[in-house]
Amino acid sequence: MAKTLHSDRHRRLAELLTERRKLAGLTQAAVAKALDRHQPFIANIENGDRRIDLVEFLDLAKVIGFDPHEVMRLIQAVDRTKR
Repeated sequence: MAKTLHSDRHRRLAELLTERRKLAGLTQAAVAKALDRHQPFIANIENGDRRIDLVEFLDLAKVIGFDPHEVMRLIQAVDRTKR
């Protein structure tokens, strides 16, 4: 299996998380505080420098207020366009 950190799907995930956070009117610092993390944690995710696990993804969805299923469908769509 190829590494995913710099894949098209990983880049799209980072973009979607950033978009959703900004649409919610939240700063990286506010999201980090709600997750009891430091702001660079969020910056590294949004810059595509850090992977997140499923639990972290669901926590981000709750704090930011987006539907995790919708974001997952959008990421899957990236994979379909490559075939």
